[in-house]
Amino acid sequence: MRKIVAGKLHGIHVTEANLNYHGSITLDPDHCEEAGILPMEFVEIWNKSSGARISTYVILGERGSRCCILNGAAARTCQAGDQVIICNSVYLNESEITALKPRVLTFDKDNRIADRLTYSVERDQAGRYSFSILDEASARLPIPALVSSH
Repeated sequence: MRKIVAGKLHGIHVTEANLNYHGSITLDPDHCEEAGILPMEFVEIWNKSSGARISTYVILGERGSRCCILNGAAARTCQAGDQVIICNSVYLNESEITALKPRVLTFDKDNRIADRLTYSVERDQAGRYSFSILDEASARLPIPALVSSH
């Protein structure tokens, strides 16, 4: 079994850090449902502003609120306004990787969804992998790559 990305909220802005709540991250159910993140599911959180990386579980806030609230000890890792990446994962057999199509949401400064993306892994006839990022129309988007200095 391999641990694989299942969904992401990429670049969502922290709306509050609540040290006195008893833990977790509070998220808008609309965002969670669209990215495939479940209540009580453990997620990894990567703070783009500070580089902090933590793991905690999801609780659902008010629907439509666009909230992203780090609670308890997690509140020590961020400030309101920080951009974070929230990622859930699944365990799969390698043979199942091409069937998984993780959903990735990106956000504007008000935590409105800016883009809805899908990750896709394919295998060619020789068994080699390829990776694509697809937009809502299933068009392939460019992937950052090492640029030759020649």
